[in-house]
Amino acid sequence: MVPSFCGTCLSRLRPTPRVLPSLTSAPRAAPFHTTAVLSSVLMKKKNRDAPAKKYRERTAFRMKKKRHVERPRPPPAGERQALRKRIVLSNPNALEVKDMKDLSADTMIEARLRGSVLGLPMPMLDQLRASGAFKPHQGWAIFRRPGTVMRSETLEMGKNFHEITSEGAGKGKVFKRIISGVRASGKTVHLLQAMTMAFAKKWVVFTVPEAQDLVIGHTTYTPISGTNPTLYAQADATAALLSRVINSNRDVLSGLTVSREHPSLRSTVKPGMKLTELATVGTTDRAIAWTVFQALWTELTATSPAPSLEKHFQPRPPILVTVDGLAHWMKNTEYRTPEFQPIHAHDLAFVNHFLSLLKPGFEKPSLPNGGALVYALSTSNKPSVYALDVALKQLEARQAGVDPKSPEFPQPDPYANADIRVIDALNVPKPKDAKEGALEVQTLGGLTREETRGYMEYFARSGIMREKVSEESVSEKWTLAAGGVIGELEKLGKRVRVAA
Repeated sequence: MVPSFCGTCLSRLRPTPRVLPSLTSAPRAAPFHTTAVLSSVLMKKKNRDAPAKKYRERTAFRMKKKRHVERPRPPPAGERQALRKRIVLSNPNALEVKDMKDLSADTMIEARLRGSVLGLPMPMLDQLRASGAFKPHQGWAIFRRPGTVMRSETLEMGKNFHEITSEGAGKGKVFKRIISGVRASGKTVHLLQAMTMAFAKKWVVFTVPEAQDLVIGHTTYTPISGTNPTLYAQADATAALLSRVINSNRDVLSGLTVSREHPSLRSTVKPGMKLTELATVGTTDRAIAWTVFQALWTELTATSPAPSLEKHFQPRPPILVTVDGLAHWMKNTEYRTPEFQPIHAHDLAFVNHFLSLLKPGFEKPSLPNGGALVYALSTSNKPSVYALDVALKQLEARQAGVDPKSPEFPQPDPYANADIRVIDALNVPKPKDAKEGALEVQTLGGLTREETRGYMEYFARSGIMREKVSEESVSEKWTLAAGGVIGELEKLGKRVRVAA
């Protein structure tokens, strides 16, 4: 049979090359099979050029030995805290400011020194350090010696101190201040200035450097029997207070003797004993520290001796009390009652005593021999207490002459659940004694332009600020410092500028 196609044409067709599977492709397997071939990892091609292994060579895993690294020993207990709280008061690299006056009993009332920087007396630095007047975050370490600027509020306070110790009508007067203001406005330094003036006038100074330390639950506390409501004594905190009083007021207390009967301390306290020895009893035996503090306070506020003890009595000096961080005393503490209920700060005997001084005394002034109460609010470490804000507004309204019955008088929000104890603590009536001043709120703002110029000149004379102090530069820094806030001026003054 003859084929239907031409054989010659069929022979001219090019042979189709045979397609072989790629060696690198995955092995064939049925897509429906459950084998693990498709997901298996192909082995890499062996390198034939690699040298052959030696005969009987060990192929087991070798574990590398760890190197022994000598770690430094941790610092001894308390060294880190001491380094964190270290206070440096001198910089030998700074220039010494010549003709720099000291803050003394004479210069504290000179109005012509307003805006000038006065140095703290060198013999008084140990007293100020013992009383906790300095803080680590303050810029004492950039100058040759510590100094403070004389602002208008400082001169006003100096005049009050001078009137209390003078022979005029203001002798024995008591003035009370709550210092407020924006952050870095110099509230803590204002307390330092008050301590310096009190030491210069030979007053007795009681200080509470950190009010927060008494309410965070870090000290021992015991209930005082016979108190209603129950008060709690803090033995360690009271002993620390007595230690500060001894170290900072040793010269004054060593010249005063016990002139009162103290039945609770009859076995340890005798008439004629120095007040330094009386305070030392509370530091050695902390179980009776609060009783010793009460005896010491009774001695310092006495105006006359007990019968048959006239020979042991000397006139008592005025008293200065400073507290930094008052807002921490206006809320519940971290302490607990036996029923595990929070203890309010006003139930602590230590706190209750110093807050009671803000109110006028019944029969005599709270400080019968005169003195001052200067309590400051810390803005950088201030708890939010609504009742305290209302109490301060009410205090400012009374200070401005607003009648408490007037509709303009600030009132707490009835739905805010304000703490009535806090409002009552600062609801101070008008004192009956003419020598006892009313409680006032003093707000510290920024320095004036004249005071700012004197402060900047002090930086330039110390060799810290390398630019000319002119009206333009002072106005610039005063504006950048939010209207002369002294903490911001310090940052601008120590900033190094390189001329183009």
